[in-house]
Amino acid sequence: MRRPHAHNWVDSNTTDQHKMDPTIKPHTRTISTRSIKSKIATTITLIVLLSCYYLFKSKTKPFSKKYGIIIDGGSTGTRIHVFGYRVGSGGKTVFDFEEGALKVSPGLSAYAEDPGGAGGSVEELVEFGKGRVPRELWGETEVRLMATAGVRLLDVDVQDQILNECRRVLRKSGFKFQDSWASVITGSDEGLYAWVIANFALGALGGDPSETSGIIELGGASAQVTFVSTEPVPPEFSRTVKFGNISYNIYSHSFLQLGQNAAFEALRESLVSEDHHLGSLVAAESLEKGVFMDPCTPKGYSHVVESWKLSPGSLTEKNRVVSTLHSRGNFSECRSAALSLLQKGKERCSYQHCHIGSIFVPKLQGKFLATENFFHTSKFFGLGQRAFLLNLMIAGEQFCGEDWSRLKKKHRSFKDEDLALYCFSAAYIVALLHDSLGIAIDDHRIEFANPVGNIPLDWALGAFILHTNAALVWKSTLTGL
Repeated sequence: MRRPHAHNWVDSNTTDQHKMDPTIKPHTRTISTRSIKSKIATTITLIVLLSCYYLFKSKTKPFSKKYGIIIDGGSTGTRIHVFGYRVGSGGKTVFDFEEGALKVSPGLSAYAEDPGGAGGSVEELVEFGKGRVPRELWGETEVRLMATAGVRLLDVDVQDQILNECRRVLRKSGFKFQDSWASVITGSDEGLYAWVIANFALGALGGDPSETSGIIELGGASAQVTFVSTEPVPPEFSRTVKFGNISYNIYSHSFLQLGQNAAFEALRESLVSEDHHLGSLVAAESLEKGVFMDPCTPKGYSHVVESWKLSPGSLTEKNRVVSTLHSRGNFSECRSAALSLLQKGKERCSYQHCHIGSIFVPKLQGKFLATENFFHTSKFFGLGQRAFLLNLMIAGEQFCGEDWSRLKKKHRSFKDEDLALYCFSAAYIVALLHDSLGIAIDDHRIEFANPVGNIPLDWALGAFILHTNAALVWKSTLTGL
């Protein structure tokens, strides 16, 4: 608050002195030229120093941001993700998932006969990454390559050849890299990373485990089921994630070859196999030699399947057989065939619960997000994210029973093989979620989603979060020593 007449205290002393000693005479202070020059020089120096400080600060400010790169070696393509992050007040990490991404096709598994080609595809992605990360930060920006289901299906020797070519490219990329950072991750890892990004996006990561959401992914080559379980889980299916001060006990498993595309191929091969076990279920009786019925594609769509059969009298020699599948689009029969695939080998179950084949799956608990092909199929049929499985059943029955020529006119932008797959996709989803995992037809706990808000539910983002969090905790520990 301003004090009234605050300036009078100086003047009063002078006035009093004048009254007490009349010999004191007022005088004028003279300032030398040297003093003026000195002050000007000091002022100029301060201006220069401040200018240098703010110039340096403005140049270094962008580099308070750190970067990381994850290369996802998927079954249909290889995608690079460039991420950014800052450590904010209180040590909280703020992630930026929008630095850029690029996908090249085909996937790494397509280079089984040409491993060098895998290196070339990664080199293209590395150049993209260099354009997204400031050059001054290349040396401290970690790059990791994680190959998934497509490469997991290859022989170990072929996997190593492909990875070695990728490592050769990454070693000379200019980014921070170690050979162990290029690997084939397990399906359990993939599911765990997907669970992390889903719950991060939902704001549940770091909170009460019972408030988290499980995640069910339907990829091309595999399907993953991951969620917090309170019941005892065999060690081979159990994972623990620590984030902040909270530990999560998680069930996670990847069902290799039960992804949408792999399951569809397995079904078609079963339909033309002499010893297939689906005959009575799908009524795939032979019309004539080499011609079979397919309930999982719309009527009027005809396609050819190649299979291999042992030659008569030989246990090793195989003959290539080309068979024609004629479609009859029956949702109910397709669903039965899909369920038969999902339950194959159940007689070998040695656990209390084997909802899918001979693999242990505990009772589903809490809310769930169904991602990837679950989401794409729901979107194709115009269903909402909260759509019940009942809605998908109705849409699938209508689509499977429609004539192929009418479907083509209605969906002109789709390739034939992509459009035809939606009959099987709808039936397979119902067989997986309802018939196998026990999710009720009208259950409101499950949501079809790919992004949550503006965050895509991509497992690579979850991998980045966990690796970054672990590195920051490690650095913090070293600092505290």
